[in-house]
Amino acid sequence: MTGYKEGRRPRQPDLPDLHMRLRSELGRIDEQLRALLSAMDRLQGLLDAVMAISREVELPAVLHRIVTTAMDLVGARYGALGVLDESGECLEQFITEGLSEREHHALAETDLPRGQGVLGHLIRHPGPLRIDDIPAHPSSVGFPGGHPRLHTLLGVAISVRGKVYGDLYLSERHDGQPFDVYDENVVVALAGAAGIAIENVRLFERIRVGAEQFQRLLLPTLPDLRPFTAAAIYRPAAEPSQLGGDWYDAVPLPDGATAVVIGDVVGHDLHAAASMASIRNMLRALLFDQSKGPGAVLAQLDRTLEALTDHPVTTTAVARIESEGPGWRLSWSTAGHVPPLLITRDHGVEYLLAEPGLPLGVDPEQPRPDHARSLPPGATLVFFTDGLIEHPGRSIDDGLDALAELAAAHASRPLPEFVRVLADLHPSDGHDDMAILALRAPPGGHP
Repeated sequence: MTGYKEGRRPRQPDLPDLHMRLRSELGRIDEQLRALLSAMDRLQGLLDAVMAISREVELPAVLHRIVTTAMDLVGARYGALGVLDESGECLEQFITEGLSEREHHALAETDLPRGQGVLGHLIRHPGPLRIDDIPAHPSSVGFPGGHPRLHTLLGVAISVRGKVYGDLYLSERHDGQPFDVYDENVVVALAGAAGIAIENVRLFERIRVGAEQFQRLLLPTLPDLRPFTAAAIYRPAAEPSQLGGDWYDAVPLPDGATAVVIGDVVGHDLHAAASMASIRNMLRALLFDQSKGPGAVLAQLDRTLEALTDHPVTTTAVARIESEGPGWRLSWSTAGHVPPLLITRDHGVEYLLAEPGLPLGVDPEQPRPDHARSLPPGATLVFFTDGLIEHPGRSIDDGLDALAELAAAHASRPLPEFVRVLADLHPSDGHDDMAILALRAPPGGHP
């Protein structure tokens, strides 16, 4: 009779052997989980890097961000980006990151790399390049004096619209290991996003330049305002591709008086710029009605805009200057605009504070009173838009105080230089466009 004897059980695996197999399987699963987590971390790091690069709106900032984010992704100590010239054979710009102050000093007298050695190899062969021992590579030509001695390299070409724009170089991982295929893959992916970011920022720059040129064409060239001297400046917002509604104007009137205007249409688009142009032209026409003061001119303008257009809310200030005794009489009216700044010959500063009134486009029946005061010989009047003083970290009053201090410190400069200094050193954060118009009376009174 064959078969198992009654009551006999099959042999079970030894318990220690089962434990070893279980531990081996758990170890394998742990390795897979660690690899998966590492891949997820790399992917998240790559996404964060792409977002960081995409947020930059100036080309130099984009190029530096590409280098630093690539270094972070693979843990590299050194990074560089070489931008090719038009021929595509030589470097015209070389951006480095990771050098210590001592290393920077040692290389201060070294010329820009010419694209030889392993750098030149990547230029001639733009595929990804990984080198574990730079001095042993056939293309290596050594390092210039003072250059840190590098051993490992990961190089990747950056293309824009199918043309190689430059090459990204990374060297020396912090952990001392050579770059691996995972490093190469993530940097290649980053280089693809970098090419798109470079093209986007170049497009933004073209749009910004075109918008700024269009904006400036809408602004007038200041006429001869003798005996006064005048200077004006316009600066676009820091954010690219934005049109603005800021404007200035100065008009010599038939009766010998001078009209000065500053204004700001709410918004940053083509509609705001077009509205600014039409409002400025309407206001010019109304100013030639000699029977009306600035307040009446603004009231008439507000009613006209209400009846004929759909223009957005606008702030403005209109002033009229005419001779009076040895000096001049200044009369002005404002529609929700920041007050003009008066600087005397001895650098005393005073804002012409008065009832500001409502902006245009809010209530055309609102009365707009005139305000008046004398304008002494040698005084300077500064009309400006709020983009010159607004800053999210401080109040409007603090911005006005900072501007007054800045203007007093530079009031002795020639007027074109004076307005340029105000625009360069403005106390605002630059988020809005700004316009400045300054008028200076002769020191000896009117002729």
